[in-house]
Amino acid sequence: MTLPEPWSTAGSTLVGLGPTLLGVLLLVLLAGLVLRGYRTQHPWAPALALLRGTLQLAAISLILSGIITNPFWVGIGLVVMFTAAVVTVTRRIGTSRQHFAWVAAAMGAGVGATLVIVFTTGAIEFSPRYVLAIGGIIIGNAMSIATLSGRRFREGVTEHWDEVEGWLALGARPRQATRELARRAVYFAMIPSTDQTKTTGLVTLPGAFVGAIFGGASPLEAGRFQIVVLAGILCAGSIAAVTLLHLLAPVRQKPVPQTA
Repeated sequence: MTLPEPWSTAGSTLVGLGPTLLGVLLLVLLAGLVLRGYRTQHPWAPALALLRGTLQLAAISLILSGIITNPFWVGIGLVVMFTAAVVTVTRRIGTSRQHFAWVAAAMGAGVGATLVIVFTTGAIEFSPRYVLAIGGIIIGNAMSIATLSGRRFREGVTEHWDEVEGWLALGARPRQATRELARRAVYFAMIPSTDQTKTTGLVTLPGAFVGAIFGGASPLEAGRFQIVVLAGILCAGSIAAVTLLHLLAPVRQKPVPQTA
């Protein structure tokens, strides 16, 4: 008995996914067991994050197939990505409406300035497809840098609260009392992206480069695309981190510890 063509195609696809699913399952299981063996907090959080990411990627893949050439829906998609990123950062550094507004302003400044420069200079073709791709990458990395800078700053203020209080007692303004801690937090938040940029092509082949190659671009064209992406990440991240900590820096009381 011959199966209908759609069923046959679906079956072949599932069979082809078997090795991928097995490999991913083993990798996640090993990561969870290592973390649990070392008694870290939430050892299965990476596995749950991967599951959530898989479901989100599956959903966005289906959605993008219908909207990737439509400027309006691409814009809506970027707004959804940006909002989710702002909510994520806010949960990591503070959950007040004021924190949400500060994070939105900081990330908006960084992402907005970067995309304007990238597309007005012609570094990347201005089309819905590329706006979505570059925008998503920039938003995601700006989110990570903003989170690192905000958390590092809060931890620094908590650990050095006696020093901050000393400066305040001597008449320093709240922003002055935490200025060096804020600068240090920005520096540490930028280290992962800076190191990734320095080691590109030596230690790692970044995702944008590999994706462009798989998409049929020449190595030279893929390299040009990746350099623009890396420059955009550094620009958006630095603006977002500096702006966010400029808003967070006037601290008048010891921060409440944040959970992971």
